[in-house]
Amino acid sequence: MGKFTVFYTALLLGVQLSFAQAPKKNSSSDIYHSLQKLNFLGSALYIAAHPDDENTRLISYLSNHDKARTAYLSLTRGDGGQNLIGPELRELLGVLRTQELLAARRVDGGQQFFSRANDFGYSKHPDETLDIWNKKEVLGDVVRIIRKFRPDVIINRFDHRSPGTTHGHHTSSAMLSVEAFDLVNDAKAYPNQLTSLKPWQPKRLFFNTSWWFYGSQEKFEKADKSKMLNFDVGVYYPTLGVSNNEIAALASSQHLCQGFGRLATRGSQNEYIELLKGDMPDSKSDIFAGINTKWSRVDGGEAIGQILYAIEKDFDFANPSAHLPQLLQAHQLISTLEDAHWKEIKLKEIEDIILSVSGIYLEASAVEASSNPGEKVGLNIEVLNRKATAVAIDRLELSTGMVLDSTIALQENQRIQLEKEIEIPATTDYTSAYWLNSKGTLGMYQVEKAEWIGKPETPRAVHANFVLNFDGYPLDIKRPVVYRYARPDKGELYQPFEILPPATASFDDKVLIFADGKAKRIPVTIKAHKDNLKGEVQLDYSQGWVVDAETKPFEIAKKGDEQVVVFSLTPPENQDESRISPIIKVNGKEIRKELVTIAYDHVPTQSILLPSEAKVVRLNIERLGENIGYIMGAGDDVPTSLEQIGYNVITVDPAAIQKGSLDKFDAVVVGIRAYNVVNELKFKQRYLLDYVNEGGNLIVQYNTAGRWNKQFENIAPYPLKLSRDRVTDENSTVSIIAKKHALVNFPNPIEEKDFEGWVQERGLYFPNEWNSEFTPILSMNDKGESAKKGSLLVAPYGKGHYIYTGLSFFRELPAGVSGAYKLFANMLSLGKEKVENPNDVKG
Repeated sequence: MGKFTVFYTALLLGVQLSFAQAPKKNSSSDIYHSLQKLNFLGSALYIAAHPDDENTRLISYLSNHDKARTAYLSLTRGDGGQNLIGPELRELLGVLRTQELLAARRVDGGQQFFSRANDFGYSKHPDETLDIWNKKEVLGDVVRIIRKFRPDVIINRFDHRSPGTTHGHHTSSAMLSVEAFDLVNDAKAYPNQLTSLKPWQPKRLFFNTSWWFYGSQEKFEKADKSKMLNFDVGVYYPTLGVSNNEIAALASSQHLCQGFGRLATRGSQNEYIELLKGDMPDSKSDIFAGINTKWSRVDGGEAIGQILYAIEKDFDFANPSAHLPQLLQAHQLISTLEDAHWKEIKLKEIEDIILSVSGIYLEASAVEASSNPGEKVGLNIEVLNRKATAVAIDRLELSTGMVLDSTIALQENQRIQLEKEIEIPATTDYTSAYWLNSKGTLGMYQVEKAEWIGKPETPRAVHANFVLNFDGYPLDIKRPVVYRYARPDKGELYQPFEILPPATASFDDKVLIFADGKAKRIPVTIKAHKDNLKGEVQLDYSQGWVVDAETKPFEIAKKGDEQVVVFSLTPPENQDESRISPIIKVNGKEIRKELVTIAYDHVPTQSILLPSEAKVVRLNIERLGENIGYIMGAGDDVPTSLEQIGYNVITVDPAAIQKGSLDKFDAVVVGIRAYNVVNELKFKQRYLLDYVNEGGNLIVQYNTAGRWNKQFENIAPYPLKLSRDRVTDENSTVSIIAKKHALVNFPNPIEEKDFEGWVQERGLYFPNEWNSEFTPILSMNDKGESAKKGSLLVAPYGKGHYIYTGLSFFRELPAGVSGAYKLFANMLSLGKEKVENPNDVKG
C-alpha cells in the first residue's frame, strides 16, 4: 500500500481531528485561532460534484481568514474515478476518496458532507446525470444538508448556465444548488425533512469563477465584474506560521489516489466569485458584509460576546489557563441559548477550548483493534490534568454501560489510568460504510436512516462520556473508543475500534473464468475475528454448476488467523455467467460478509464489510501464447484477469528493461496511465519499440493526454495524438469497421454482441489523430456525437505489432465481461498465425 506521511505546520490548525488519528495537541496559537472562530457566527457552504473538485484555497480562506464555519458538499464520493496509488475501484475507491476528503478538511479547517449520488462514471450532459442520479432525491439531499448546516452563503464550484461544456456531474451540482437555494425556505418542499429540521434561507449564492471559465486570461480581464467579489487568498497567518496557499496545497495534496500531490505555493493570488442570487455585499472583498456574524446574532448572545471578545482581545499566550473561569462562565450562558442551532455548535467549540486551556487529556482505548457483538474487550482509560486546574471526574460512562461512578480528583500532571473490561451489546451493528449497507442503483446509494444522509462516515458504535467537574461546574465530554498501539518502524499509531462479525470469508479472485469444462479449485479464506472459532462453510451457487461438497468444517484457534477451505467447482457445458458466495455458519448464525481493509498512511485505516461473492464465467475462449510481460502503471487487476484464462503473467520492472530483456514474452502489456506515472519509461521506450520491431506484440492501454513529461509525446512507433475523446455509455452501439482484421477474427470471432454487458463506460482518452500505418478496428459514440474510431488501433512495426487501446479493459476484465476477455485474448495472440491481409481495412 502507498506510503505518505505529513509533517507540516498547517496540521496544527485548531480543527477537530478524525476519531482514528492521534489526539490533537493544541499550542497557544491553536487555542487563540479556535477562540477567533468561536467568536464568528457565520457559515459558508461550498458545493461541487466529486472529491478533489473543491477549491481548497477558498475553503481555507473562509475558514482561517474569515474564521467562518465552512463546509464542502461533494455530491458523490468519487466512486467512478481512477486510482493512482492502489487497486481500489468503484465502492472501495469511494471509501478511500471519502477519507482523503476528510484528511483535506482536517488541514484546511472545513467540514465535509455528501449526498447519496453515486459517481457512475463520466457523464457528458446534466440531463443524463440527473436521470441516472434521480434528480428529485439528490436535490432533496442538497436541500436537507443546507437546512441542517444553515449557511449564510453558498458557493458553487461550477457554472449552472453551461450544460454540455464539462462533466455532466459538474454542471448538475451547480444546477441543483441553484434550485435548492429557492426551495430550502419553502415548507412545502420536502416537508418530511421538517420533522427534525427547519426551513432556512441563505443570504447569497455565488459561482466561483475564474479566467478558465472564460477561455483565456485576456477574455476574463475584459469581462463585466460588477457582480463579482475578489479576494487575495494568498494571505499569511502569523499565528499559524503559514500562508493560506500553503494550507490549501497541503489540503489538496491529500487526494493522492487522483494524483493531486503538489508543491506548496506562496504569495498573493486572486480568487473571484460571481453573485447569482441574493443581495450584493457592499464590500467587494467580504463575502459576509452586511450579515451579522457577531454574538449579537442570537438572543442572549451579547452577554456571551462581552466575555469572549475580551478574552480574544487580551489573550494570554503564555498562560491560556488564566481564561478558564471566564470560558466556563461563557459555556454556562451558551448552554441556556434558545437558538438550538448555534447552541449545539458553539458548545462543542468552547468545550474543546476549555479542555485545551486546562490541559485535560482524555482517552479510551481498546486493547484490541476489534471485537464482536456480545463479546468482552479490555479498555484502557487515561485521564490527565496537565495544569494546576481544579477539576475532577464525577462519572465515566460508556455507551455500553457504566464504568465509574465515583469522583476522582485530578492532581496536576498525575496520570489516572483505569483498566476495565466491557461487554459489547449483542445488538451492536457491525462496522460499516453506511451507504454500502444496502444495494443501491447505478446512480443512487440507499441509506437506511434519514439522519445519516450527508454524513461522511457512519457514527462510531462505542463511546466514552467523561463527566468533568470544574470546581462545581459540570462538563460532559464525549470521546469515541479508539485502538492505540505501537509499531517498531512507525511508533505510536491510532486506528478506529471496529465491531466485526465472528468470522468473514473471501475468495482469492473476484472473477473466475472457466475456459473449458474442467473443474477448478475454489479456495475460500476464512478469517477469525475471535478466539476458538468453530463452524462450517458452504457455497451458494446457481443451477448447472456442481460443487464437490455441500459444507466443509473449519476450526481456528486465534483471532486474526485464517484458514483456507477448498471446494471443487465444475462449470456447465455451455457458456454461462453466474455468482457464488460463501456462507459461514457459526453457532446457528449465517455470515455472508467479506472484510476489506484499506490501509494508507495519509488516511485512517478503513475496515469495510461487503457481501462476499465472486463472478463465475463459463467461457468458450481460445488463446495463443503463454508468457505475458506486464508493466504496471497506475494500478489495475488486468494481470490477475489474464491469469484466469491461462496466461503466465510476469510483472516487468521498468528499470530492468534493456535490449533483448523482453524477447522471452509472447506479448508485453503496458498498464493504465503508465506513461503518466512511471517516469522510468522515458528511458526505456526505445527498448519497447525494439521489442516490437523484432517481432514482439506490444499493447499499450490508455493514458491521459497532457499529463506527462514532454519526452513521452511519441509513445508509438508512428505519430499518434491522444485526445479527451471518450464514450461514457457502456451500452452504446459498437461497430466493427475492420471486419477482416485478425484482431476480430483470430483466434476468437468477435461480434457486436461481445460488447454487451460492459460496465461504466466503453473507454476514454481515445486518440483522434494517427498516421496511416494504424488500422482503426472499432467505431462507437455517445448519443448525439460523431463516431469515435480511436478506441482500438493496431499497426505493424518491423516484424511485430503495436496496439494502442483506450477501451476500459481495466474495468471490464475484473468485472468478468466475456466479450472483453475474448477481445483481449485476440490482442495477445496477434501475429501468432498468418492471417490473409490483416491490414486490408484501414477504416
